[in-house]
Amino acid sequence: MTSAVILAGGKGTRLADRLGAMPKAMVDVAGKPLLERQIHHLVAFGVTDIVLLVNHGAQYIANFVAGLVDLDVRIRIVNDGEPRGTAGAAIAALDHLCDRFIVVYGDTLINVDLAALVRAHMRAHADITLLLHPNDHPQDSDIVEVDDEGWVRRIHPYPHSAGNFLPNSVNAALYVVEKRALLPYRAWTVPSDFGKDVFPAMLASGANIFGYSSFEYIKDVGTPQRLEKVERDLRNGVVDRARLTVPQKAVFVDRDGTLNVHRGFIKDAEQLELLPGVANGIRRLNENEFRVVVVTNQPVVARGETSLAQLHRIHAKLETLLGREGAFVDAIFFCPHHPDKGFVGEVSALKIDCDCRKPKTGLVDRAVRAINIDISRSWLIGDTMRDILTAARANLRSILVTTGDTNSGGGPDAKPDFVRTDFGDAVDTILSLSERAQ
Repeated sequence: MTSAVILAGGKGTRLADRLGAMPKAMVDVAGKPLLERQIHHLVAFGVTDIVLLVNHGAQYIANFVAGLVDLDVRIRIVNDGEPRGTAGAAIAALDHLCDRFIVVYGDTLINVDLAALVRAHMRAHADITLLLHPNDHPQDSDIVEVDDEGWVRRIHPYPHSAGNFLPNSVNAALYVVEKRALLPYRAWTVPSDFGKDVFPAMLASGANIFGYSSFEYIKDVGTPQRLEKVERDLRNGVVDRARLTVPQKAVFVDRDGTLNVHRGFIKDAEQLELLPGVANGIRRLNENEFRVVVVTNQPVVARGETSLAQLHRIHAKLETLLGREGAFVDAIFFCPHHPDKGFVGEVSALKIDCDCRKPKTGLVDRAVRAINIDISRSWLIGDTMRDILTAARANLRSILVTTGDTNSGGGPDAKPDFVRTDFGDAVDTILSLSERAQ
């Protein structure tokens, strides 16, 4: 198994009331030092060699490590000597690290399947793999753009300009690194940061950086408010339930007429406008541990009326608008196909009778596999009878909202479980019934 390095040199100024003179990695999280939780998690996934990079309060960490017993792991402590930044500290310690290693930030609680992360890294033959996830504050996070194969194409450090539409794909600060990929940067001046300095430079030089997207739990505890939230999540079981092996409850959501104003086919981002109450509804689903998955037919791509790049920008605007109100979707699955020919500028390769165009269930099936969704606890919200028929075929409970083209694409089997006026009302129904079932 891969070795690991924990960046444990932070002072934790904002947590001074909880830390005293101790370093941030030693902050108590629901009865245990954060560092202890990190080490046990690494060992549980077969890590047998851990390097702790320390600085402020190093003796506290040394005393803590000396007291660890019954762990099948070698732990070495390396003092940074001076503040070097996240990348600078790891690069300075390369002689102590194995050929492949996991980078863990000393202020994050992680409950991530590290074996799955490393397998994805190895399958991709990547130089570096970044764990990516959506969050409820993308405006003050580093955003990572990936292509359709998962390769990182650009990193957008925060702050972000108001007019820039970006996907809610955030650098979660957990990496798998090939040591050779960092060797050319040993002469860099310090301090340097992975996300803001080294990764952009690596992309510019042609390095292969892979983005591994996951809903799993990883949050920093760097402020009192964030620490309190993580402790609540631990006590309430949120952390344990956010595992790849735990089937997830989900709400599948149509896009046009359900999330955004129905204006026919949207061909550019400027046409997209969220419906009232949508962001609040999605935020409530996020808070209640529902995975929110957009499933949408987009035949405008096959018809040549918009490009995949433009479609991605439309979805980036959707995620940007939601993110500004503290909401996020876990994934977007779209069908670019269209079976009928005869459109000017159509893309012949996409003019097929596919298995993903609703009311077929291909988009739902893909999401179920990717996110380990429990169909029996999941729903679909849509504005057309086509959506309702999709739900019936996928064995999902369904809600028809009357904000779009309600009569489109149904049949005798398209019978919604509920009809509601808008997305917010639909969420009310789901959460009310979910609470009763508990």
